[in-house]
Amino acid sequence: MDKKHIQHLYWRAGFGLNPQELSIQENKNRSDLIDELFLKSAKPKPLIVNTSEFNRFNSKMLNTNKEARKEFNKLNTSKINELNYSWIYRLVNSDQILREKMTLFWSNHFVCRDNNIIATQKYNNTLRKYALGNFKDFVKAISKESAMIKYLNLNQNIKRKPNENFARELLELFTLGIGNYSEKDIKEAARAFTGYKTNLKAKFIFKKNQHDTGLKTFLNRKDNFNGDQIIDVILEEKQCSKFICEKIYAYFVNENLNVEHIESMANVFYKNYNIEELIRFVFSSDWFYNKDNIGSKIKSPIEFLVGMHKVIPLKFNSRKELLKMQSVLNQKLLFPPNVAGWQGGRHWITTNSILVRVKLPSMILERESYSIKPKGDFTKTFQFAYVKNKFQDKLDVSVDWKSYKKNVKKLKSEEFLSSLILCNVTPGTEKYLKSIGRLTKKRNLVKIMSLPEYQMC
Repeated sequence: MDKKHIQHLYWRAGFGLNPQELSIQENKNRSDLIDELFLKSAKPKPLIVNTSEFNRFNSKMLNTNKEARKEFNKLNTSKINELNYSWIYRLVNSDQILREKMTLFWSNHFVCRDNNIIATQKYNNTLRKYALGNFKDFVKAISKESAMIKYLNLNQNIKRKPNENFARELLELFTLGIGNYSEKDIKEAARAFTGYKTNLKAKFIFKKNQHDTGLKTFLNRKDNFNGDQIIDVILEEKQCSKFICEKIYAYFVNENLNVEHIESMANVFYKNYNIEELIRFVFSSDWFYNKDNIGSKIKSPIEFLVGMHKVIPLKFNSRKELLKMQSVLNQKLLFPPNVAGWQGGRHWITTNSILVRVKLPSMILERESYSIKPKGDFTKTFQFAYVKNKFQDKLDVSVDWKSYKKNVKKLKSEEFLSSLILCNVTPGTEKYLKSIGRLTKKRNLVKIMSLPEYQMC
């Protein structure tokens, strides 16, 4: 494979390769590259932050002691922020890039959030565990996740008064898509999931006395369905395979859906709902490498931030600053906006966010001063101040320029540029790049990363 196709594969399967990594992979054949990606991601490695401090808390204490509850909430906030920071650097440094990219994808499919670190961490690791596994097992596991049970009110779903929130999102967002089920199906599915509970330690509890064991009619089938059996019935519908394949295609191939390609994907996936087999099929298909798919995707904020780390070794020394950057760019890991998740695509680019994106490289790599308030309208809040003022902020970021220079010193400018930008550049950009000299220089790297074309992958 040539370098452009290799970089395309690695941007879809991960977060791109730096120029040195790209040179190492050059001339390997497609099959070997794909095998390597899957081999390295074969066994999930849980992402763990220490939660032993929570052993001293119990439900009675939190219900009766205001100070204990305040301390509990503060500690949870700190630990969830720690998990966010750890996940970002797992994305940067892990050799399991495919599993981590899939975990990121599924976090915006099976969307939920929780203010309990134990539940949040367990949910995140369930995504990681099943990211390349069996989709049927995945959906069943997600339905029993403490964070999901609380987020979509399954803990309020009881026999005498079913709550439809989870059943509705299961059908609409997680499996079939709008228009492929009835309101009656939602009501009947809700009955099947009655009795699902959780506790402070994020353990799944099934309350048999709160479960509706009666006859249910769901998707034209009749039985005394429970929650797992409802999921079995859903996956019998080929529409489920098609719905998931449409989302996979939009994320890993192109937002402009190709009906023929998706149909071929759905046929593969429907056989046994094996996620690894589906992703292998996509990456192995000739159409995946069509020129219209290369550089066609707007980088998500996380792809943008992690991709910068890949090009040049750097580290945010302040957890708070990295969280702030995610908030300003409109994608803070573990904090989705709603159950539908982030819309992605062109929605990543707003007047505010593009200003941050084009200035962020200079803020990180040249330590330019800045002033950002992450909420409000453009004219009042997103004012960047490039003034010599001791009260202006500077990002606390460590940049390893020595390693960067070692990685790029033998590269020609054209070779370096092609590793950073996959889409076609405009004539204006081409003229500009020719005028600035050797592109691997520090100041020119900043200029390249500030280009509109760098926002694409």
